[in-house]
Amino acid sequence: MQIIAHRGASGLAPENTLKAMARAIALGVSAIELDVQWADGELWVFHDRRLERCTDGAGVLCEQPRAYLASLDAGEGEKIPTLWQVMALIAGRCELHIELKGAHTAEPVAVLTRRAEVELGFTPAHWVISSFHHPELARFALLRPELHLGALTASLPLELALFAEQLGAWSLNCDVDFVDAELVADAHRRGLKVLVYTVDEPADGRALATMGVDGIFTNRPDRFS
Repeated sequence: MQIIAHRGASGLAPENTLKAMARAIALGVSAIELDVQWADGELWVFHDRRLERCTDGAGVLCEQPRAYLASLDAGEGEKIPTLWQVMALIAGRCELHIELKGAHTAEPVAVLTRRAEVELGFTPAHWVISSFHHPELARFALLRPELHLGALTASLPLELALFAEQLGAWSLNCDVDFVDAELVADAHRRGLKVLVYTVDEPADGRALATMGVDGIFTNRPDRFS
């Protein structure tokens, strides 16, 4: 079962910061997950719609100018990184799961993944592009159909993993609160991997492994070996 560092090693350093990414790399993870949003011509690695929880700033991220976003403290003196800064730090040393947080992200992420393959040692196999915004995920699939897609859900769908299959996804990414053996089996019958978020307790990890889950997103990759 693959261990994927959720927003970097976000239980050990401020989430989605370069410090969290570096901690995950130091722990030897095979994959890191992060979130990207588009604001003022740049892709920012940040989860929330608003800035208050994770920075000393205020407001909706996508409405802010880049100078303001670049000035904020994202915890322990860390800044909100750009996607390119994170890519440069990782430099092809592990997989990178990029969650598209809403509209206007598919095209610039497609551009940067291509650039990173030329300049930073990544290959197409390093990427998994995911989203709850399924239309944006479908748009990304048209731009880079050769890359793996992760179809995110925070519920137990009526038709189980069918929506992920219809999106042409590689994986079904689902909430630990809703995943069950029937969903896992249905996804596997459709040829999909099953990745579960967010799993920080080893006991939960063992239960999911027994269920046949293929990978977990965790804030504490240090707890899993």
